[in-house]
Formats: sequence, C-alpha cells, structure tokens
Amino acid sequence: MSDNPLLERLQQEQAWLITWALVVLAGVAIAACLVVTQAVMIPFVLSIFLALLVSPVVDFAVVKCGLPKIVGVGAAMVVVLTIMAIAGLMLLAGYQAIQEATREYSISTADLSEELFSTLSGLGLTVDETEIRGEVRSRLPAFVTQTVGTVSNLASSGLLIFIFVVFLLAGRDSKAAITGIYAAIDAKVRRYLATKIAISAVTGALVWAILSVLGLELAYVFGILTFLLNFIPSLGSIVATLLPIPVALAQFDSRWQVLWVVLLPGAVQMTLGNIVEPKLMGEGLKLHPVTILLSLALWGVLWGIMGMVLAVPMVASLRIVLMQIETTRPLGNLLAGKLPEGGVVVDD
Repeated sequence: MSDNPLLERLQQEQAWLITWALVVLAGVAIAACLVVTQAVMIPFVLSIFLALLVSPVVDFAVVKCGLPKIVGVGAAMVVVLTIMAIAGLMLLAGYQAIQEATREYSISTADLSEELFSTLSGLGLTVDETEIRGEVRSRLPAFVTQTVGTVSNLASSGLLIFIFVVFLLAGRDSKAAITGIYAAIDAKVRRYLATKIAISAVTGALVWAILSVLGLELAYVFGILTFLLNFIPSLGSIVATLLPIPVALAQFDSRWQVLWVVLLPGAVQMTLGNIVEPKLMGEGLKLHPVTILLSLALWGVLWGIMGMVLAVPMVASLRIVLMQIETTRPLGNLLAGKLPEGGVVVDD
C-alpha cells in the first residue's frame, strides 16, 4: 500500500480504465463472433428456449415415473417434432399464399397509384407514371420474397435446432433441476417463455380471425406475422397493425373497410399487450423501456430481424437469472431501471 494518497488514487483510476477498456474490447470481440456465427447461434438460442419448454416432459418421466432418461428424451422429442411440424406447415402455407398473391397485388398497387398521379397532376406536379408503376411492379415481389426469406432460412435450420434440443435434453440433470436456485431460474424462465408464446399465439389467432371476417385476403399470413412481431414490444405491434394496409387499399374500394382493418387488430394488440400481458408476465416483463430499445437495436444490428424477435426474450430471461443470484441482483434491477440504493460521494 502506497503512503502517497495521490499516487494510490492514480493507480486505482488506471486500473479502472484498463478494466473497462478490456471489457469494451471483449464486448466488441463477442459481438463480432456473434455476427460471424449467427447461422449457428440463432438456432442454438431457439433450441435453448425450446428445450426449456419441453423439459418438464423429461423431468416427469425420469423423476415421477422412474423411467430411463432415453424414454423421457424420446417423449420430449415427439413433442418437439410435433411443434416443428406444425410451425413448418404454417410457414409453408403462408409462404405459398404470399407467392401466389405477389403478382396480383403488385399490379393492384401500381394501379392504385393512378389516384395519386391524378392528384399530383392537379397540383401542377409532373411525375413519370410509367417509370414509377414499373418500379412498383418489379420491386414489390422482390421485397415480399426478401421479407419471407428470413422465415424460410429459419425453417431450413430445423434439423440443426432438433439436434441441439436432443443434446440439451440428454445432458439435463432432472433431479438437480427440481431443487435449489437452478430450479427457480428454470421455472421462471419457462413460465415467461410459455406465457409470451401463448399471448403471441392468441394475438395472432385473433388478428387472423378478425381479418378473415372482414374479408381481407392473406389474413392467414398477417396472423403469422403478428405472432412473430409480437415478440418485439411496442414496435412489433405497430408494424403488425400497419402491414395489412397496402393489401386492404388494393382490395377494398371503401376506405371504411380499410379503417376497420387497422382499428380492430390494433384494439386487440393494445388490449392484450398493455393490459393482459403485464398481468400475466409479472416479474419477467419488468424491463425498462430504454433496456428494451437498446436490446432491440443491439440484437437487430447483430442478427437482423431474428435478433429483434429474440432480443426481449433473451434479456428478460437474463434478468430472471440475475435476480436469482444475490451478487448479480443489482444488475437485474438496473435492467428494470432501478438504480442502486444510496448516493455517490463526489469529492470536491
């Protein structure tokens, strides 16, 4: 210990700067690795969530029924295969519906622009109608294909997800999973994921039903997109509500029908997202809006659309883990916007 207070303080500050510089460099290196390995890491994260959801099947077979682990893992994998098959069929049906309607709606959207051209001409503005119409017809199919491309890539990773889930369940210690701090973390994360998926599924189903009753084509596709976008808080619900507008404008002559296409699904999103979901989520949803915004931005940069879909479930799960450990609890509170108690002493 140095007798010189100034020298000691300089050494502490130097150590602090070195530590945080290493943290920043490590963060940059980890981010770069996540970008490079996203083709593997995205399926791995999905497999972790899926394994958590079906792990009670393994625990029940091993602990309650006394069966060999291979039987429990086999039963869980039947559930996983059923989930993946249903999801795959839904995505395939949605993709085929979009492909069939792409050309029709690209032409309808281009024809719809005639009203805009007439309005602009009445205001004395000149536009090249042929060029704009050609751009719309050529770019809309490509845009739709690129939008669905992310989901198609995810579906093609199904085998990798299946393999990851098998190994995660095979390495699970069912007896240790039902006791201690690990059990609390396991149960709370599973409860959060199951609740979030259930609410998203109900939201997507209601939007699908409403749009079908209103007679909107591609209502099934918009239901699936609503389910996926519901994992992105606030922004996702807004995008899901606005997505059907181009199709509604191209299909309906009455602007009231277009308005109902926006208002009714929007009311469902507001009710489930702002009233029902917070009551059911409880502790897992307590994330500060800035935390949500930063996580969406960070994971969106790293993994694109899938990163934004997975961002909040990952951060919420991380907070649940941090809150169960005494040492890391202040970090969990920080994610919820709760600053550490007590003030900071600043020397004059």
